[in-house]
Amino acid sequence: MGKYFKLIPTEFEDENMQNRFLEEVPSHEELKLEMTWMQEYLSSLNSPVVLCHNDLLCKNIIFNEKEESVHFIDYEYSGYNYLAFDIGNHFNEFAGVNEVDYSRYPDKKLQRSWLRSYLKSYKEFKGLVTEVTEKEIEILYIQVNQFSLASHFFWGLWALIQAKYSTIDFDFLGYALLRFKQYFKMKNEVTELKYPE
Repeated sequence: MGKYFKLIPTEFEDENMQNRFLEEVPSHEELKLEMTWMQEYLSSLNSPVVLCHNDLLCKNIIFNEKEESVHFIDYEYSGYNYLAFDIGNHFNEFAGVNEVDYSRYPDKKLQRSWLRSYLKSYKEFKGLVTEVTEKEIEILYIQVNQFSLASHFFWGLWALIQAKYSTIDFDFLGYALLRFKQYFKMKNEVTELKYPE
């Protein structure tokens, strides 16, 4: 995220884009403050750092019905990251890309079911007892939803860079605005979530 932050544009040649950029995108200073806050806040959540895909949208998941197997593709953004970021990013991607609709973000019931399966599979893979407690699910649920903020912010920065340099016919500036808007909309809600005793 820090590398992307250094690359975000400060202006656009196109007058309409420049006006939109100045009027609707948070200022450079505001984005910097949010990045600093996220680094401090999210790093204190104790989510393990693991090898992550970092771009696990539906188009990067292939289900082979005949073999009943799942394969992931498109590893260009993979690297070490917080486990909760990868899952939070995956949940954010439920909203889509071309026609973004955050009402598709999975509700708590679906997330908890998904997280239970994830934790059970993880423990099974590690050769541990596969029982998953409600406390484990709730802790991961909180971490994932709080790290979903970092996902919005990361892709918002990415989209600003694309808006300046990409030749692809897509409203990257509009996409950046959507991601930053969702970040600020969700920030208070997810930071109010507290770990169970």
